[in-house]
Amino acid sequence: MNHFKFYNKEDILYLTRLRRFETKLGERLQVITHPDQFEEKLHKCQANYILFGIPEDIGVKANYGKGGTDSAWLPFLSSLLNMQSNDFLSGEEILLLGHFDFGDLQYLIENHARSAEEKIEAYRHAVNQIDEEVEQLTKQITAAGKIPIAIGGGHNNAYPLIKGAAKGLLKSGRLPLAQINAINLDAHTDFRPAEGRHSGNGFRYAEEDGYLQKYCVIGVKEAYIQQNVWLDFVNNPFLDLITYEDIFLQEKRNFLQAVAHSTNFLDENYCGIELDLDVIEETLSSACSASGVTVLQARKYIQFTAQDLKPAYLHICEGAAQLSDGRKNDNIGQLIAYLVSDFIKARMDLKTI
Repeated sequence: MNHFKFYNKEDILYLTRLRRFETKLGERLQVITHPDQFEEKLHKCQANYILFGIPEDIGVKANYGKGGTDSAWLPFLSSLLNMQSNDFLSGEEILLLGHFDFGDLQYLIENHARSAEEKIEAYRHAVNQIDEEVEQLTKQITAAGKIPIAIGGGHNNAYPLIKGAAKGLLKSGRLPLAQINAINLDAHTDFRPAEGRHSGNGFRYAEEDGYLQKYCVIGVKEAYIQQNVWLDFVNNPFLDLITYEDIFLQEKRNFLQAVAHSTNFLDENYCGIELDLDVIEETLSSACSASGVTVLQARKYIQFTAQDLKPAYLHICEGAAQLSDGRKNDNIGQLIAYLVSDFIKARMDLKTI
């Protein structure tokens, strides 16, 4: 993992606003003090949730999208670290590992590609390297019996998360075959053809390479479904989707019924839990939506899936604090922090039932 930066306690406290008579999550989160002993420490630590960032927009740009998905990680981290440590969430359940920095790849592409198409090809080649490093880290975390929480970047990272989690769960003896399911709350299927890696085809690559057993996407817009992809879902019993129109216009199911249908479809295996922030109405992302689910519905999705499935990992992606066209969102970090804390608290509630 040549591009990974491990955090120490000083890194975390630098972003934590300390106050008398209060304890913030940043004061309680665990860290890896000696990166050279990473795997050993991972097995021994008491934290069940291993948090790391993938602040990149290379995969989005490889899909002809707007850059900016590299900008959500630090605002999220600042929001999470400054939440209160209390009986609802103490922070000791989380090990904050660090983040990937692929800035050197970005620099090389931006400064050496000679045309727009050459730049696209270079981005897609770079995504392959991102895949390798994210897969390696995810495999190590899941092999240690922990749940990865990956934040930031494009949805291209679903592929290495699925692949790494499947391999790690197999290595730990919890799966007989390196294959998991995935559930995705998203305005798009991200099941475009395997034309070179980018943010729009992570699930396609995972399925074709045999690491994705079943896949269900909720909230996809009918206007964004390519006809060939629609036929793939219709003809493959291991794929399912529930459109935004099915839920909110046709009212075939309400939102939570749609989520319950999806978890029933996927509940016999470990499952990656995916949330693409472009599905939330008016949330700044690589593909902002004027019509989408509410923040409350997204939080309920996280809570429901965390409790009703066997999570292989949690992945929240495509959000941006600032896009390459200048648009900004000061609340994206807080939104992601709520979603992450909702996931962990939902899992903790299972232990008290």
